[in-house]
Amino acid sequence: MTAPRRRIAVLISGRGSNMAALLEAAAAGGFPGEIVAVIANRPGAGGLARAESFGVPTRVIDHKAFADRAGFDAALDAALAEVGAELVVLAGFMRLLTPGFTEKWLGRMINIHPSLLPSFKGVHVHEQALAGGVRFSGCTVHFVTADMDAGPIIGQAVVPVIPGESPDDLAARTLKAEHRLYPAAVALVAEGKARLEGGRTIYDGDAWTRVTLT
Repeated sequence: MTAPRRRIAVLISGRGSNMAALLEAAAAGGFPGEIVAVIANRPGAGGLARAESFGVPTRVIDHKAFADRAGFDAALDAALAEVGAELVVLAGFMRLLTPGFTEKWLGRMINIHPSLLPSFKGVHVHEQALAGGVRFSGCTVHFVTADMDAGPIIGQAVVPVIPGESPDDLAARTLKAEHRLYPAAVALVAEGKARLEGGRTIYDGDAWTRVTLT
């Protein structure tokens, strides 16, 4: 008997290129999750039209309409409940979520960051990497916790740094790695083969090899 597909909601703020990679993976068949909603915190987010082209329902919850983060998070949580979301996937979602929200969704909310965490958190990541003189950069998928870019790591992809390249060059090559890594990591969590236990990511067997990319 085939296990039911997990209901996934994707949160975006902009163009949603990682969201598009997830939509394509889900549409290809054999993916253990169904994307039931794409929610943006910005009315002009470019990813909304792309999601609609896949037939996925979209919604805008404009963070500027709320007096504080708690009010926005409460509206977001209600929207997630309405669509029956089981997993929440952040794809270029540029909002810090409150500790209460992250605690409620702990182990069921994941994010992708364009560096090999714990190095180079926050923004301007590729500038940080080049300034640091590292020979390898990459991207990381992790469970979301109250601390920014600090949750337990699910998977990583390595991207060599080319001497003399610009931050934009490194960003473009890293984005290609993100599009490979994120669907694989989301699938692993949706299948229950990677899960959060005791503050660590636990894998079934050698499932970790699916999200360790070079």
